[in-house]
Amino acid sequence: MKQFTAGPNEAGMRLSRFVEGVTAGLPQGMMYKAFRNRRIKVNGKRADAAARLAQGDVIELYINDEFFPPVEAASAARAPRRQPPVRVIYEDEALAVLYKPAHLLCHSDRTGDANLIEAFTAQLIEQGKYDPHAEAKFAPALCNRLDRGTEGLVVAAKTYAALRDMNALIKADLVQKEYLAITVGAPAPGRYTAWLCHSEKGNRAQVRARQAEGYKQIITDVTVSAQDGPYALCRIGLITGRTHQIRAHLAFLGHPVLGDVKYGNAKMNAQSGLKTQALCAWRLTFGRIPPENTLARLSGTVIKLPEPAILAQYKALTAAP
Repeated sequence: MKQFTAGPNEAGMRLSRFVEGVTAGLPQGMMYKAFRNRRIKVNGKRADAAARLAQGDVIELYINDEFFPPVEAASAARAPRRQPPVRVIYEDEALAVLYKPAHLLCHSDRTGDANLIEAFTAQLIEQGKYDPHAEAKFAPALCNRLDRGTEGLVVAAKTYAALRDMNALIKADLVQKEYLAITVGAPAPGRYTAWLCHSEKGNRAQVRARQAEGYKQIITDVTVSAQDGPYALCRIGLITGRTHQIRAHLAFLGHPVLGDVKYGNAKMNAQSGLKTQALCAWRLTFGRIPPENTLARLSGTVIKLPEPAILAQYKALTAAP
């Protein structure tokens, strides 16, 4: 039997999710069988998988030891690798908005390269704001992500409640995301609707004008802020948020993001000398958040990236020879 005590970051967490977090390799069928057989208890009483934990709850798991990772292994798994410093644009006790430079991953992948969430976690540990050994389940997490080649703002949750409630806001379209992009030529301003299908094979999206099987609707707002010669600086609003939506949609419209090697114009990319796509997530605007949401204090808040590098890129590209 293993015993855990729910901390502040487990408050409100579904019990089944907690069990999955503190075990390793436990088949889901076996976990639910343990619930039925009263081998999972909260405060000495039988508990349902859907029960929500409260801080201070004592969770008893009568599950074979083989499904619990050794303490040393768990600690090693959570020990962050050496990571770059993180630029924090906004931070409170529960939430942070981080700057992700181009080429930095949001999450770890098979390359083992540095990534934003591990770098932020390491920074919190160094500042004494997070203790991985005191947490049974929760670790800081990103609420949105950007492509490796895209720079800009990423939201990170420092508590479970913030992660849950920020995800709810994003799902309810109460967080407006705005991007800056340098495009090849200037698209006509307006709201564009199309249909996108993303394939994991090749990590590439296809866009069509009409609905088809496997395609999901995309809606993108385009405003042209400036144009000079073959380049335009555009503000892009995401109404939907599909993988590669901005890059694939602008390419479909005939005005790809400059520097984009996957969907872009190879000749113009070479002429510009850019080494990555000129795309920046530069502003977040929070809508009217319900008062029961723990992030209600952010209602109406606008968080912008000060002096985004893409503006300097555009200025350099359009400077008189």
